[in-house]
Amino acid sequence: MQVDWKRNLYIAWLGCFFTGASFSLVMPFIPVYIEELGAPKSKIEFYAGLAISVTALASALVAPIWGNLADRKGRKLMMVRAAAGMTITMGALAFVPNVYWLLIMRFMTGVLSGYVPNATAMIASQAPMEKNGWALGTLATGAVAGSLIGPLMGGALAEAFGMQNVFIITGSVLFLNTLLTIFFVKEDFQPIAKKNIVSTKDIIGKIKDPSMLYGLFITTLILQIGITSISPILTLYIRELGGGVENILFVSGMIVSIAGVSAFISSPFLGKIGDRYGNQNVLLVGLVLFMFCIIPMAFVKTPFQLGVLRFLMGFSTGALMPSINSIISKLTPKEGVSRIFSYNQMAQNFGQVLGPLIGSTIATGFGYSGVFIGTAGFILINIGLSLYNFKGTIGKHIDYT
Repeated sequence: MQVDWKRNLYIAWLGCFFTGASFSLVMPFIPVYIEELGAPKSKIEFYAGLAISVTALASALVAPIWGNLADRKGRKLMMVRAAAGMTITMGALAFVPNVYWLLIMRFMTGVLSGYVPNATAMIASQAPMEKNGWALGTLATGAVAGSLIGPLMGGALAEAFGMQNVFIITGSVLFLNTLLTIFFVKEDFQPIAKKNIVSTKDIIGKIKDPSMLYGLFITTLILQIGITSISPILTLYIRELGGGVENILFVSGMIVSIAGVSAFISSPFLGKIGDRYGNQNVLLVGLVLFMFCIIPMAFVKTPFQLGVLRFLMGFSTGALMPSINSIISKLTPKEGVSRIFSYNQMAQNFGQVLGPLIGSTIATGFGYSGVFIGTAGFILINIGLSLYNFKGTIGKHIDYT
């Protein structure tokens, strides 16, 4: 069966959009919902932070298990499993009796998640090598667009229908995603018997340069620490900069989201540039631009200045994860692509857990400006690691196979 990979790309894009939107839809009012569930006022921030980080932690712990199963049973099946599982766990948040059950459901959401990495693995395995960067860059915009529109929709829906009904609506959207994936995603995958599956050790043994792969995992981890370290303090920093500015909450929402807009614009274009001139070159340029955008944020005087720098930063972040994913897909034999992507997803999730903790710790000791300087330090480490990882290939278009 000849698979129409472009059709799969567009359906998977919709699926990633719905997944990204469903995750971010509930973020604006999680603290308020926790308060409604009867949590002590002194612990609301603690439980809200835990509710967010526990999902990423659970996802990191189980990612290799789902990746192994995807290589045996198919990526489409894992996409359906993730969409169906999150339909239940996200919808169930409407009926939790207390904050402890909310944390359990958030943990289970992480355990059952994995739609985006499995969609990435499927498209990476189907797209022609010369269009791989463009395809993965385009796919990445789905989750970005969903995460951008999610908070805006979540706030409006909560006002119109109440917080509990938003969870039911989110579950319904994920159910629609499940149906879309079942009926419209096509995968020519022959299930492999467990005794015949190639071990992860053998998969890595087939890779031309395994050290480059390990370096990419570390790059992903540090990158996510850098991206998420500023998330706990960003809105507070904007409020501090705003002083007497009216509608500061609206301004904060715009500034938080603006980096996603530029990332959405740049990802497919930069993926195409990577296919032509080398994904490792685009990755390095993106890291350097990221660092040069993040340092001045520590010294801005107005929310507008911060917004301009965030917008420019988004163009760099639009280059980063798609470039890493494209290099991984080009390095990895097709029969092991889901497993290798799952390890990269694990690194990404651990970075998402560590980043906010590191950011909060730096802010406590050195203030909000210190977080941006500390983040720039992580990005500088990443640049040094990437220069070492890609030594001899900088400025070249290389064959990874």
